[in-house]
Amino acid sequence: MLAIFKRELRSYFTGALGYVFLVIYLAVAGVLFAYTTLFSMSGNVTTYFTLMLLFSAVILPLLTMKTFSEERKSKTEQLLLTAPITLTGMVLGKFLAAYVMFAGVTVLSSLYFLLLIPYTQLKFAVLIGNVLALLLVGFVFIGIGVFVSALSENQLSAAIGTIAIILGFLAIGLLGSLVPSNFWLRYVLDALSIFRRFQTFTAGYFDLSTLVYYLSVGSVFLWLTVRVYDRRRNG
Repeated sequence: MLAIFKRELRSYFTGALGYVFLVIYLAVAGVLFAYTTLFSMSGNVTTYFTLMLLFSAVILPLLTMKTFSEERKSKTEQLLLTAPITLTGMVLGKFLAAYVMFAGVTVLSSLYFLLLIPYTQLKFAVLIGNVLALLLVGFVFIGIGVFVSALSENQLSAAIGTIAIILGFLAIGLLGSLVPSNFWLRYVLDALSIFRRFQTFTAGYFDLSTLVYYLSVGSVFLWLTVRVYDRRRNG
């Protein structure tokens, strides 16, 4: 797994993809930070992280679209399948490379808020809760992206498919808001909603059930990816 992880992480910087991702992410994060805090003269971090959640739904597929689709297109997939590594290790190695990229740039961009310390009383518990929430959402989004990439040899199709599934998950919360609050379906939709659970952390509260939810959903998509390659290896 470690060899796959190192190879994938290195591949982001041997080509343009890693640099493009970093530049776009940090630039957009900087603009959103300025708009939600500096220009509005506010120390509220929640709006920034909510917008970054929506932005991540679009930018993270750029990071994951090549994960497996490039292997299929370049005909190197069989080398992976015959390599002396478990399928779980192969999938986790690729997933972790993408996640480390995302986690690193997320933490780095969050340092923007240190600029506010001389001017306002920054609530660090809320800031940490928002960072953790975004990292957990990224875990889910990257898990989805890795799974979709395993289904296609076209990177653009993988990116579009990932965005579609992510938007579907985000739409669950919107559908829930349209259902009467006393109807049982409302509770089901709220329980499945990525966005509504995100709001718990952004308020500065640690919710164990939300943590388990995010880790479970992301892990399910990674498990599905392993199953995809298990069928190809034995098919």
